[in-house]
Amino acid sequence: MKPTIIKVDSLNMTLTPERCYVAENYSSKDGKVSIAIATVKPGVTTVAHHLEGIEEIYIITQGTGIIDIKGMEPTKVVPGDVIVIPNGTSQRIENIDNKDLVFYCVCTPKFTQEQYFTDETSNIRI
Repeated sequence: MKPTIIKVDSLNMTLTPERCYVAENYSSKDGKVSIAIATVKPGVTTVAHHLEGIEEIYIITQGTGIIDIKGMEPTKVVPGDVIVIPNGTSQRIENIDNKDLVFYCVCTPKFTQEQYFTDETSNIRI
């Protein structure tokens, strides 16, 4: 691997069916990790979902939200908080702020769309 700098202003944010904007910052060639930045607009709750075979780590950088992870009480999150979401665990996040909720998503191994599943009948609460 050679040193690389990926400038945030070079990323293309895409609105996803999950109801948030996402841009992938980095995806390792060996498939071990991917990093994306996500933005949830004020008042929006993402679609409940889980990833099969992938652990997610969220690092909150801006805004205030409520993370709702199956098996846990909904929890307020603020900049600097780190959220670990085990493989196969249903989750969603709500922006309760009047500004964007922004966080990095670190996936190990790297995220692939084939491993993403919507949990429309999820029993998690917000």
